[in-house]
Amino acid sequence: YVMSAKALKELLMNRLPNANDFGNEIIPGAKSAGFKVQAFAFEGYWEDIGTIEAFYNSNIAMSNPSSTQFSFYDKEAPIYTMSRFLPPSKFVDATVKRSVIGDGCVIRAGTVVEDSIVGVRSLIGENCRIEGVMMMGSDYYETLEECEYVPGCLPMGVGDNTHIRRAIIDKNARISSDCRIVNKEGVKEANKEDKGYVIKDGIIVIIKDSYIPTGTII
Repeated sequence: YVMSAKALKELLMNRLPNANDFGNEIIPGAKSAGFKVQAFAFEGYWEDIGTIEAFYNSNIAMSNPSSTQFSFYDKEAPIYTMSRFLPPSKFVDATVKRSVIGDGCVIRAGTVVEDSIVGVRSLIGENCRIEGVMMMGSDYYETLEECEYVPGCLPMGVGDNTHIRRAIIDKNARISSDCRIVNKEGVKEANKEDKGYVIKDGIIVIIKDSYIPTGTII
């Protein structure tokens, strides 16, 4: 949206002080109030990611070039990530299928990553299975001294022998070994913030900076 500051202030402060949504309230209200409102007929790729399910689906779709409607590699309008000066990612006898892997990641032996997005600085242990997961990665590499403050010195990332399916893992989360995060019961909605996760639209969301202990089953 492009608006003049004067018009926006008038709408929010005087005309529509109780409005919360631009698309459903502010813009229609501006039109009704006689403000000059114009629209551009955009015919390219666009997704409304106002729900967890829509956010998840639009990101996971990027992992499969045969079905996605959008490409970062369009020669007419390429999109580049921010330069972070990270080391290249390393796969140690791991299998990666139809996935996008960010910089500075380590995926250890025996692990299978499929139909997933793996963000920068992600660490995935041995013999894991990552299916349809949006893993946002970590904001920084922690030192051994920083790790000592965490129970068992569990690093950020995913521990050995863990299976995760159809989930969003927010930044800096620590998931221990031998976990099954697969929504075994098919739950649609659950608020377990005290345990480090919520379920929205049937998708498990591991909360930022959370700690998931060994053997957890979700």
